[in-house]
Amino acid sequence: MTNTTRPALSPTPRSTLTRAKERGIADRAVLDAVLDAGLVCHLGVLLGGSPVVLPTVYGRDGDTLYLHGSTGAGNLRAAVGTEISVAVTHVDGLVYARSAMHFSMNFRSAVIRGEAVLVTDDAERDHALAVIVEHSAPGSWDRVRPPNRKEMAATMVVALDLTEASVKVRTGGPNDDADDIATGGVWAGVLPLRQVWGEPIPAGDLEPGIEVPAEVAARVCAVPVG
Repeated sequence: MTNTTRPALSPTPRSTLTRAKERGIADRAVLDAVLDAGLVCHLGVLLGGSPVVLPTVYGRDGDTLYLHGSTGAGNLRAAVGTEISVAVTHVDGLVYARSAMHFSMNFRSAVIRGEAVLVTDDAERDHALAVIVEHSAPGSWDRVRPPNRKEMAATMVVALDLTEASVKVRTGGPNDDADDIATGGVWAGVLPLRQVWGEPIPAGDLEPGIEVPAEVAARVCAVPVG
């Protein structure tokens, strides 16, 4: 069911699917879920006139995606004020078919396009970094030392509006041709894929008596990553 409180996705020709349109989902709640379940996005920018795709952490707050990096990072500096693309993908399983052309993957993916806006307001910068930390390590921002003035001066934060985005999802088994199904003799199906957290490994210089934080321990027993 489409979320009626926010506009549907794919509002522009370049964010409208042209292939396998039946896998497209225009519900913004699904976009939120794909982004919230991810840990790394891939940022596409033009650097020195050539395209480059870089993995980076991120955080979402409502309809805004935040990215951060060193002020010395040429890729992020090049992104500011330009059109960028961000992609997040989850692979949920390999789809084995009876013919090579029908092998596939079950996945959830999102692609966002828009202008990278430099965040200069001190309060929003602080908020954005909290969002990024809490996205990958929930419960950590208020437990540890916040960035100091020197660290903040060496960090740049970029915001990307989530207005122009597309979501694509594939589920289910192989889409084999009827002739291949009738011929038989070849196994077909889905090999599910999932990520799980391992046991926490304490830092080598951790002083005795420091317990694993509850929010860290809880993730070990939680549902699979993504």
